[in-house]
Amino acid sequence: MRQRRKRQMNLFHASFKSDIGKELQMMSQILDKNPKILEGVYNDLVGIKNSDTGRLGMTAEQVLRCGILKQYRDLTYEELAFHLEDSQSFRAFARLEMGQYPVGSTLQENIKALKEKTWEGINRLVIGYAEEEELEEGRKIRLDSTGVESNIHYPTDATLVQDAIRVVTRLLMDGYQLVPRPAYRFSDHNRVVKRRVLKIKNAKSPKERQSAYKNLLQIAGEVRGYGLAARAALVAYDGEGEQIIFIRNLIQELERALGLLDRIIDQTRRRVIYGEKVPASEKVVSFFEDHTDIIEKGQREIIYGHKVFLTGGKSGLILDCLIVSGNPADTDLFIPMLERQEGLYGKPPRQTAADGGFASLDNLNRAKKIGVKDVSFSRKRGLSVLEMVKSHWVYRKLKSFRAGIEANISRLKRAFGLTRCTWTAWEGFKQYVWSAVVSYNLAVSANLQLAKA
Repeated sequence: MRQRRKRQMNLFHASFKSDIGKELQMMSQILDKNPKILEGVYNDLVGIKNSDTGRLGMTAEQVLRCGILKQYRDLTYEELAFHLEDSQSFRAFARLEMGQYPVGSTLQENIKALKEKTWEGINRLVIGYAEEEELEEGRKIRLDSTGVESNIHYPTDATLVQDAIRVVTRLLMDGYQLVPRPAYRFSDHNRVVKRRVLKIKNAKSPKERQSAYKNLLQIAGEVRGYGLAARAALVAYDGEGEQIIFIRNLIQELERALGLLDRIIDQTRRRVIYGEKVPASEKVVSFFEDHTDIIEKGQREIIYGHKVFLTGGKSGLILDCLIVSGNPADTDLFIPMLERQEGLYGKPPRQTAADGGFASLDNLNRAKKIGVKDVSFSRKRGLSVLEMVKSHWVYRKLKSFRAGIEANISRLKRAFGLTRCTWTAWEGFKQYVWSAVVSYNLAVSANLQLAKA
């Protein structure tokens, strides 16, 4: 039977004088003052129904606090497990009992169970607490967007084909182990594929490279044929008991892999053989994290991941976060972000400062109509200062204020792991980003409280 929390424990059994210890102590107090935070966590871990049977496991409180610690120090699960065993401060914050030492796999299983909506709800409660404590009013906000990388290797056509062939071949081997005398045949081409990829990488001329690509695509076509035959054989097989469940799962994995293999073969043939320019929206850049988008921001380096829109307050807190798929223009998300802010606080902000990418006459007019008094874009893009704000002095102040969110984003990336998402799948990506934002906001709130004391 899993519990929400254990009996209240004294946070620190000894007096901690370090800045990190004091920060963790204040973060813990903020969590204690908002017990509703644990409701969503508990439901994610055990579901809506309560169970009186089974082992205790980690409490909902321990899981949440361990998840916060992971992002707070930008740790892997194994590193987190070590610090929870080694650090008295970490153990006290996580509310672990004597003899309780969760390993990395246990931490991963529990923390990854917390859904994106749960993390977002926790963030809203933290922001609500900041408003009650007069740390943040939400009347003056700044908007910006940033790219967060997926955990993938640099995409090339050759390595994408290699990944697809390797996975399809592995699934075919799994089918052989599940089904006695399966009605399909295949060959393992992984060794020759590896040689072809190296030949492409080290080719001395375009002609030699294209020849190797043609051979690689021919092998990919053969593997695709193996996969289609295996799928038909597995669908026709009449299994029993648990075996049929494993076969159905294997068929689903095989169908996904073959679908991606088709897309990768098509884009490679178009790009390499026919010299076409494939639109970014049609490209596959990772076989494993196929949700990954191509993010281009001006003349800067291309990011393979997703675009994240952030709303910051004057306190340094991240008031809201929106994770989107594709590569939408900043102008398209300006009004939705303002509307989300109005939903968060019950009224629109009085002043808004945004990056120049959000600037447009339509956005300005709609923001004014919503009730925003002053709207400042860092680049005017044909708009006059007095159209946006009531004076040049206000425009300069808001322009300087907007620059502060760059520091907030930098800290999120450097200290809270937002540069690169290490969790898998689209849902995992959103969970990771929100967990980083929650941990960041708790740390900022704790420091603001300590400054007031």
